[in-house]
Amino acid sequence: MRDCVFCQILAGEVEASIVYRDERVTAFMDIQPLTPGHLLVIPNQHASSLKSVEPDTMSRMAVIGQMLGLALLESSLAPQAFNLFLANGELAGQTVFHSHLHVIPRYPDDGFGVRFPPGFGRIAERGELDEQAEVVRAALPPEHV
Repeated sequence: MRDCVFCQILAGEVEASIVYRDERVTAFMDIQPLTPGHLLVIPNQHASSLKSVEPDTMSRMAVIGQMLGLALLESSLAPQAFNLFLANGELAGQTVFHSHLHVIPRYPDDGFGVRFPPGFGRIAERGELDEQAEVVRAALPPEHV
């Protein structure tokens, strides 16, 4: 896609600090890092959302995200932990519409965090959970039911 910055990176039209590349995925440093060492893992084929990411490619993104997170822990950047984060859709916080997995190194007092909504910690009623589970099961493809 000509207007996709990640596709432009893959085509070598936009500079990027590539860390890893194989036939399915590419990982590079985020140009707007939340913390030092912040990486993105993207599919090599354009996919604006997870709906168009092949399952094998999504699996590869997760495996490479894990590998890079563990490498960060061993690196001289010396984070103490890392987050894997993927936003699917604008409401979820996706701003570049080429699916990507964030690998975010975590440091003491780095200022990054996850904010839970009011009411977090409430134990849901089993009936409510069972109803929601049924709704999700009903939406699964037939081969997974």
